[in-house]
Amino acid sequence: MAKQRILIVDDDENIAELISLYLVKECFETQIVSDGTEALDVFPEYAPDLVLLDLMLPGIDGYQVCREIRKTSSTPIIMLSAKGEVFDKVLGLELGADDYMIKPFDAKELVARVKAVLRRYKQPMPAAAEPEPSESIVSLPDLTVSLANYSVIYYGKVIEMPPKEIELLYFLANSPNQVFTREQLLNHIWGYDYIGDTRTVDVHIKRIREKISDHEKWELATVWGIGYKFVLKERER
Repeated sequence: MAKQRILIVDDDENIAELISLYLVKECFETQIVSDGTEALDVFPEYAPDLVLLDLMLPGIDGYQVCREIRKTSSTPIIMLSAKGEVFDKVLGLELGADDYMIKPFDAKELVARVKAVLRRYKQPMPAAAEPEPSESIVSLPDLTVSLANYSVIYYGKVIEMPPKEIELLYFLANSPNQVFTREQLLNHIWGYDYIGDTRTVDVHIKRIREKISDHEKWELATVWGIGYKFVLKERER
């Protein structure tokens, strides 16, 4: 079985080598690059299963590297940064990062997060039995969300979304008018082993809303102080 590949992007040679050492011990293959430009050059050819991305890089910073990768790929990205402010973390998640770790961090925790993110990415469906194809599609006026082929069609056009956004939208749309707390959504979509916080849900909802707007017959609604629900307006009349 081929080893999973991790691309480590960090200009601190000591940190990069330490991360690589721990990952290799866990049977991962690694490649280290020290700046953003090199990361974007290496990424297509190396085709990593996950990217560990430092934010403070010479030349192109980690935020821009994340933006560029997200234009063509949904490969998981864990951002690494000495910046611990909420703004920096939220910005990283909004740009498409799957997790965010603050330096200094424990190498064992980093390895645990790498494994957790890869589990979620490689096994997008919940542990329960996979639905039949006819049951894995939600069809609404001008919106179709499918887990059969992980696609979203909005007003006849395919909308590009990473797997977690599609799963979140499908889950809410498949349970119309039911309110879910952020904790419930986090546990169902990301799993109980997810180390992040409920802000992840808010960030993904924001991304979804940037791609699809509320419809006259349905909307993705915020239930203030609780969570979210997908409203079928005709049912509420």
